[in-house]
Amino acid sequence: MLLPKNERQRLELLHQYQILDTPSEEIFDELAQLAADVCDVSIAVISLVDAEREWFKSKVGINQSEIPRSISFGTYTILESEILIVPDILQDERFAANPLVISEPYCRSYAGVPLITASGFTIGSLCVFDSAPRNFSDKEQTILQKLGRQIIKYLDFKREKIINESQKNFNLLFLNHPHPMLVIDCPTMRFLAINNAAVINYGYSQEEFLQMHLTDILLPEHIPVIKQHFAQNKTYTNCSKEWQHRRKDGQIIDVEVFAHSIEYAGHNARLGVIRDITNRKRQEQTLHDSEARLSAISEAIPIPLVISRLSDSLILYANQKFLETFLLVPEDLINSRKSSEFYYNPDERQLILQTLAKQGYVHNCEVQFKRANGSSFWAIASVQKLNFNGEAAILKAFYDITDRKNVETNLQEQNKKLRNIFENLPLMIALIDVNGKHQWINKEWERILGWNFQDFQNLDVLEALYPNPEDYEYVINFIQSAQKVWGDFRTQTKEGNVIDTSWTNVYLDDGQIIGIGQNITERKQTERALKTQVKREQLMRTVTGRICQSLNLQDILDATVREVRDLLQVDRVIVLRFACDMSATVVAESVVNGWTASINAQLVDTCFKTNGGEDYYRGHKRAIANIYEAGLTQCHINLLEQFEVKANLVVPILLQVSEENPSSGLWGLLVAHQCSHTREWEEHQLDLLDQLSVSIAIAIQQSSILQQAQIEIAQRQKAEVELRSALAEKEVLLKEIHHRVKNNLQIVSSLLQLQSQTLSDPEVIRVLRDSQNRIDSISLIHRNLYTAPNIGQLDVADYIQNLATSLLMSYQVSSGEISLETDIDTISLNVDQAIACGLIINELISNALKHAFPNKQGGNIIIRLRHLNDSIEMIISDNGIGFQHDVNWQDTNSLGLSLVYDLVTEQLEGSISLETDRETVFKIIFPQLTL
Repeated sequence: MLLPKNERQRLELLHQYQILDTPSEEIFDELAQLAADVCDVSIAVISLVDAEREWFKSKVGINQSEIPRSISFGTYTILESEILIVPDILQDERFAANPLVISEPYCRSYAGVPLITASGFTIGSLCVFDSAPRNFSDKEQTILQKLGRQIIKYLDFKREKIINESQKNFNLLFLNHPHPMLVIDCPTMRFLAINNAAVINYGYSQEEFLQMHLTDILLPEHIPVIKQHFAQNKTYTNCSKEWQHRRKDGQIIDVEVFAHSIEYAGHNARLGVIRDITNRKRQEQTLHDSEARLSAISEAIPIPLVISRLSDSLILYANQKFLETFLLVPEDLINSRKSSEFYYNPDERQLILQTLAKQGYVHNCEVQFKRANGSSFWAIASVQKLNFNGEAAILKAFYDITDRKNVETNLQEQNKKLRNIFENLPLMIALIDVNGKHQWINKEWERILGWNFQDFQNLDVLEALYPNPEDYEYVINFIQSAQKVWGDFRTQTKEGNVIDTSWTNVYLDDGQIIGIGQNITERKQTERALKTQVKREQLMRTVTGRICQSLNLQDILDATVREVRDLLQVDRVIVLRFACDMSATVVAESVVNGWTASINAQLVDTCFKTNGGEDYYRGHKRAIANIYEAGLTQCHINLLEQFEVKANLVVPILLQVSEENPSSGLWGLLVAHQCSHTREWEEHQLDLLDQLSVSIAIAIQQSSILQQAQIEIAQRQKAEVELRSALAEKEVLLKEIHHRVKNNLQIVSSLLQLQSQTLSDPEVIRVLRDSQNRIDSISLIHRNLYTAPNIGQLDVADYIQNLATSLLMSYQVSSGEISLETDIDTISLNVDQAIACGLIINELISNALKHAFPNKQGGNIIIRLRHLNDSIEMIISDNGIGFQHDVNWQDTNSLGLSLVYDLVTEQLEGSISLETDRETVFKIIFPQLTL
């Protein structure tokens, strides 16, 4: 954004006018309206350019009150010394984003006069806008500039009025201010004005002051500093500092001076407000001397001392040791703290006051106090009455005995807390001596492991917890190492259950060891479940990915059984497929080396063939931990024994028969075999096989769909070849038919031509020629059809153009006499509609050529054919002599018009109308038919 060189001074001057964000004023509104009237525009604005915006003081024809300065016209107008003219705003990229241009009122031209003050600063503009591009005349520009000067004159008048009013208020406040006030000229340091309070306080008269300089009331040592301040010529706002001044009678007073830079009667000056602080300084010095004496005494005594008023216990003095002991800062005493606030037990204070009232002193009294942060301590206090600064007060001295008094209590509480902590911690804790024997255990240890401390008198607890010798040895080494790391163990409880625990050990200074443990069985189970879940999800993603990437069913089955065997850690995983007689074949297998392979084996279970498969048809799945205890039939057990099976998981693979019959069909089984031993299966393992059976079913159906699709594609390709061959033969036949029809029609046309040459009657010749034209229009359609690349497509535009041209040639009309215009949309017509339209065009154009242009009169014939919603509109017009008004063209002896009417109403099932106002226009509308 471009800025004037004097931008800071310009903004200062603008704000001195005090006109920004003020209500509208009649004089400005009248000037803006006058500018609009002079330039004959609807928009005129008097604007002021602030730091970030262009604000409109008065506006005519717009609603905006301001716009950002970065895109405003005024930003550029204030850079000019004369008027700024923009004839076409859209051609000037500086104003392309201005809201007055891109939105209502869509301004297109601009003229702006900069509002330049007498001091040469431009604060705004008077501008007009027009809604169309234009150049503003010299007269208009001159008037706008004169109006701009009038605006500046009025603004200067208002500013002068504001300055005068401010000066009047300043003089009134200045003269009657209760504190001395001085106005000093900065270059000379001479007094320019003083108020009445200064005359009274300093003893000089007004006339004397006005003959003096600031240095006349300063101490000599302060003069160089003051001169340096004035020489720097800095601008001050409420700058305060303490000085010493000399009155006329020679008295030195302490003052605090508040300085402010001002302009006074054309002088660069400073206004000084004086406050006499002599008494305050004396009081401060007296207090300082007293405090110094007390501080010297109190600091010599290295114990807390405090003096408080007897009547209300307000602290009058406290030494540094007292502040340190009670965690106070000196500011706390300024806030009027009371010594009674520091007694932990208010009753003790009352006892001390009672004793003090009787004896006048209290010595070596044990009292509990509280600090500022709420903590407490014990001390021996000595209390003595005294008079302090004319008031009855109490002196207290303290000796801290907190350490001595609380040492035993702290030890007892500490032991109790430690015992409670160890007893109630949600961790197993045991104290083990240097020989590895348990000396103490907490309740959590007993609760989790089931052993109590008395049980340890007759047995080695570690041997009970870790009966495996290798585990026992590992635990002993882990305890003795005491490396402060956590180790996980499988620990046996008193009931014989094995749980997961985690232990760490800490050495004590006396050689004993603290063992800290926790039950992590639930966490370990969760970890194992999460690991299994991750493997399951990975397996499902792998199988699903293979189904998406491959259409080979066998590859999918082989990969699935291999992944399942690895995940479940079983000896064999197979996929069985049933035949119609319920015999089964192993179509996929993954087996550990050493166990009998069953791939491609034919499995016949007679019990299953009879009724054993009904459960699988219903989707039931089985987890058999021991084949001899699962209630299997003997024939089934015999079959499993052939392949050394001890336990297995079985889930059915079910396919949806069809959409019409959504009941499931049993395709086969997915089976996991454990051959080495019996096995207790977990529920998630059976669920895994069940989920995989669904994926396998999807793969099977996908493969089946692929095979069926391949067969259908081959059949469709064969049918397409046959259909193309038949279609080609049909097109040849249709082209031949159209060719022969066209030839026959041309023979008839030629016969009519020959016949007309033998006749002399003009009327008969005309009739034969009309008939010949009708036949030619029909023949032309058949010619276009058999010569077209696509037998079913007719180029309507080409057909109508050729037909009309043939008619002009038939009537021997030269191109210079009657012109022919066509306006044809892309329209599809069947053969019947095309013949009817051709005959209609033939009749109406023939009629126009015969009657509309007598005596070789020139003219124009127009043919239009266009879509009209679901209908087609055909218009044939000429600018000839037209129809007679008394002729009823719908009921006439003319064969041509009768033929047109019948073709429209019966053949095309449409409507026809005639307009004869200025031209002869036949308008025909008929429905669009599907080819």
